[in-house]
Amino acid sequence: MVTENQRAKAQRFLELHTGGRLLVLPNAWDAGSARIFEQAGFHALGTTSAGVALSLGYPDGERVSRADMLEVVRRIASAVAIPVTADLEAGYGSTVNDAVETAKGAIAAGAVGMNFEDSTSDDRLVDVAVNVERIRAVKKVAEAEGIAFVLNARTDVFLLQIGESAGRFDETVRRANAYRAAGADCLFVPGVTDAETIGRLVRAIKGPMNVLAGRGTPPTGELERLGVARVSIGGGPMRAALTLTLRIAQELAERGTYTSFTENALPLRDFNRLFER
Repeated sequence: MVTENQRAKAQRFLELHTGGRLLVLPNAWDAGSARIFEQAGFHALGTTSAGVALSLGYPDGERVSRADMLEVVRRIASAVAIPVTADLEAGYGSTVNDAVETAKGAIAAGAVGMNFEDSTSDDRLVDVAVNVERIRAVKKVAEAEGIAFVLNARTDVFLLQIGESAGRFDETVRRANAYRAAGADCLFVPGVTDAETIGRLVRAIKGPMNVLAGRGTPPTGELERLGVARVSIGGGPMRAALTLTLRIAQELAERGTYTSFTENALPLRDFNRLFER
């Protein structure tokens, strides 16, 4: 059952996408990382499907079940007071009913939005008309629940380098604008890092645009100047955390020393205070 608190969070989250200010959206993979981002002062956060998958011992790409992914979303949404949007990949199935069930599950888990990809686990793009139908169905779920559920429609043309490079811009704009017309609240274009292309996309896409931060992405101030509405960081922090864990394991196995986890690590008491409720 949708609570008034969840409805208020959803409306606040939707409003964060307009007004000309950049929404900087970190991505959590568990309740602990969510609390850290909240304590840092962010106004909202997303989950990361890749980060959740890795934390559960799976590779990315809908290898985690819908139920397992939504359970992590529920834990994250319950751990923080700020709005949480869920990265739910391509909806865990190819049909309209699959998208509907995923959206219903996200709302039941306490999320106020979801990412929805237009690529498959074998790196193919879904037909635009098929994805439009699924986006419309998700929006109908939100309307029935009476919640301003923010659908972030993602197109992976640039991320997967689909087709000839000269045609990727136009195909991305075609898909993004079709998804916007179907009811998507924000349009997500990962895989683009240069300021010129980002600026052109902002001008051509008829709705708030989300980019994915990574190596070479302009800083947040520059993205705001370009007119980007939202920037997310995806699974990067989780990969960084696992990279440190790998270094800890290698040092312990190869040298029998402990520097990797004893230097510059906060003491347990600090985390206990951070996570107090």
